[in-house]
Amino acid sequence: MSFTRQLSEMSASELNDAIDDTNFPQAHILSRGRNNSVCSTSSTSGTSSLADRAQAQPEESVPNPGTPAEEVVPTGNQRPRLILKTNGSSPDSDGHEKCTFHHDLELDHKPPTREALLPDMARSYRLLLGGLGENPDRQGLIKTPERAAKAMLYFTKGYDQSLEDVLNGAVFDEDHDEMVVVKDIEMFSMCEHHLVPFYGKVSIGYLPCNKILGLSKLARIVEIFSRRLQVQERLTKQIAVAVTQAVQPAGVAVVVEGVHMCMVMRGVQKINSKTVTSTMLGVFRDDPKTREEFLNLVNSK
Repeated sequence: MSFTRQLSEMSASELNDAIDDTNFPQAHILSRGRNNSVCSTSSTSGTSSLADRAQAQPEESVPNPGTPAEEVVPTGNQRPRLILKTNGSSPDSDGHEKCTFHHDLELDHKPPTREALLPDMARSYRLLLGGLGENPDRQGLIKTPERAAKAMLYFTKGYDQSLEDVLNGAVFDEDHDEMVVVKDIEMFSMCEHHLVPFYGKVSIGYLPCNKILGLSKLARIVEIFSRRLQVQERLTKQIAVAVTQAVQPAGVAVVVEGVHMCMVMRGVQKINSKTVTSTMLGVFRDDPKTREEFLNLVNSK
């Protein structure tokens, strides 16, 4: 197992435990230095991209649980890179060492294919229809349980995706240290509290440290984490952590604006309300001017 665990293997609580507490006062976050100067071009800066680590580190190198995770200490004109720190935990310690198809701690035990879930899910939807007083055998509903089961699998297809698979090697060496922003990425997700949709747009910015990410991969990262049962606060943070793992930038900023059907179709029924969440890491948190530049770019028409 590599020193830095694949992001898709971490639950939301593990993400909080894995990272140091300088960016989020209420949780453990990404450790980073305070120097906002230019990135070092040296390949020995102490961190590497997700793809580099997968190639460079042997599978059996596992840190001791009591050993503190490595940090990047900036020297000279280095711009510190964000690094994800592990707490020494392993899937094996959670009883999954014999689970041949397990790779995502957010979904307890996965079948060989998620399509194998369809019969049980369809039966559950049929029971639900009966519980509502409907006749599941009438013409309009006879195929509804299977359709609903397939739709739910699509809505939650992010459980089947990992960061490494989505990146597919699209991390490139480039001498560029200016802000990269992709904004208004459409997002559809499912509220884990009511199992109704929320949707909106995501804007992502990062400051590269000699590595850039294929632009479409930012949208694909959004898909990984939005196509799950979610809350918007966690979704925002997971996207930022994933970008950090992919390219080890000097900073990451994510803003999500969402409309929640649980507030529109039921409950308070406020149809014009929108929820905005943000995660700022590294220089975006430390430097007000950098943060302001990102927010101005995001809010410009």
